[in-house]
Amino acid sequence: MTKTVAEPRVHLPEPIAAFLAADGGDSEALSQCFAEDAIVRDEGRTYRGLAAIKQWKAEAKKKYQYMIEPLASARIGDKTIVTNRLTGNFPGSPIDLRFIFVLDGDKIASLEIRP
Repeated sequence: MTKTVAEPRVHLPEPIAAFLAADGGDSEALSQCFAEDAIVRDEGRTYRGLAAIKQWKAEAKKKYQYMIEPLASARIGDKTIVTNRLTGNFPGSPIDLRFIFVLDGDKIASLEIRP
């Protein structure tokens, strides 16, 4: 998957900024953003642990090429919600998606991607 991150116009916590920078590129760099027991929910599926998260990104990389642009960020309780515009070769492009992060220190404990 070829992916580009537009220069962010919003302030993002470091683990989230690192995730967006690594998304679509090196899966090892991307996995460094997550806690060992992290959970990702995307497209109706749940991925638990680093091995499953790496597989999730590898499968997405085979299917899609896209650009991601962070539009807004809000903190609600322990969640950081980042609204991103994704533009690429997938049905419905472009689309705005909410990435709902829960952080554990300097790692992502969970990520849920929703319309």
